[in-house]
Amino acid sequence: MPTKVVMEALSPTMEEGRLVEWKKQAGEPVAVGDVLAEVETDKAVMELVARVGGVLLRHTVEAGATVPVSAEVAVIGEPGEAVSAAKQPAAAPKAAEEQATQPAPGRNQPVSMPPAPSPDADGASAATPVSGAAAAPPAPSPPGTPADRLRASPLARRIAAERGIDLAAVQGSGPEGRVIARDLEAAPVRTPAGPTVAEPARQPPAPLPSSGFTDVPLTQIRKTIAQRLAQSIGPIPTFYLTTEVDMERTAELRTALPEDGRPSFNDIIIKTTAMALRQHPMVNAWWQDDRIRQWHDIHVSMAVAIDDGLITPVIRHADQKSLRAISAEAKDLASRARERKLAPDEYTGGTFSVSNLGMLDIDEFTAVINPPEAAILAVGRIVAKPVDHEGQVQVRRRLRVTLSCDHRIVDGATGAMFLKTLKQMLENPLALVW
Repeated sequence: MPTKVVMEALSPTMEEGRLVEWKKQAGEPVAVGDVLAEVETDKAVMELVARVGGVLLRHTVEAGATVPVSAEVAVIGEPGEAVSAAKQPAAAPKAAEEQATQPAPGRNQPVSMPPAPSPDADGASAATPVSGAAAAPPAPSPPGTPADRLRASPLARRIAAERGIDLAAVQGSGPEGRVIARDLEAAPVRTPAGPTVAEPARQPPAPLPSSGFTDVPLTQIRKTIAQRLAQSIGPIPTFYLTTEVDMERTAELRTALPEDGRPSFNDIIIKTTAMALRQHPMVNAWWQDDRIRQWHDIHVSMAVAIDDGLITPVIRHADQKSLRAISAEAKDLASRARERKLAPDEYTGGTFSVSNLGMLDIDEFTAVINPPEAAILAVGRIVAKPVDHEGQVQVRRRLRVTLSCDHRIVDGATGAMFLKTLKQMLENPLALVW
């Protein structure tokens, strides 16, 4: 008996998936665990595997289609087994799609415009009403009309009258020799006296510049980002705290470390953030509607920009790992995040987030909280500037950080004390290597 293959929930928050590419084609043998297709979820590109063995009888959806979780995408059965008609893809959408690609009167025209007329050869146009599948045949000529009657479009007759052109002397290029406006461009003009003078041809007006546009389809990750931001900015009462940190000692510490495996400033900030969270558990928390969940473990999410959005790989137990370990893990996670190769457990379960735009020359910004987390730290660039240091004006490297806080969990004083602890650690970083 044929077995349906359905779109599986390949991530905890997945509601639909886009079938990127079929790895097995109809008629090919399939074993349990074989990769049938690649699916783009709301976070990454995952593999859809076969749960039964047999032969792939058919694809229900084509590559590129987006389908909801639990929807059928293929059928697996025994060789030669027939698939019931009820399970065959409906022909109506296909026919509708083909019909949508066929030219039809008035299709894709603005609602304020009449259906496009059948173009007359003069570009002046006579709208042809269509009320059925076939246009009505042309009306017969009135009785008594001579067969050699001068044929000319109404527009051509009007132009000829205005310019004094003898239509009988014009060779028509329209249907059945009909004279149309285009034929009059170089026609001789009759004058009361003197030789016939040819009027210069009119230059067509220059086309107006087109204001084109491109519609970019939403990817699964962009849809999820939009949903999460709407959940965050609207319902969450957010406030922001900004402080400036002296980074001279941290810079000196980083320079003193071996070049092989030297951590980045972002690695150092992740480590110090995790250590500060250990002292302020209310910031390392989730909002759970009827309760606040304070996490005992510290899992720091780091925002990574990818081609079509943002993803937050998680460094678990960041407070317990060395700088070297955090640096290696961060590089690996960021690399695989950009390739959309992260497993769901590598980008879910964070208890606090860090977003760094310093490498993009941003001095300061506010980040959007990733619900249900209580806060997120926005990190700007390190700037050398003259400041008052121990009573003297010195040029020192400074960093501005901003903490976005969910006021339902974090009060102003709580957030301020967390930032104070973080600032002290970054300005006196010996604790990082102690």
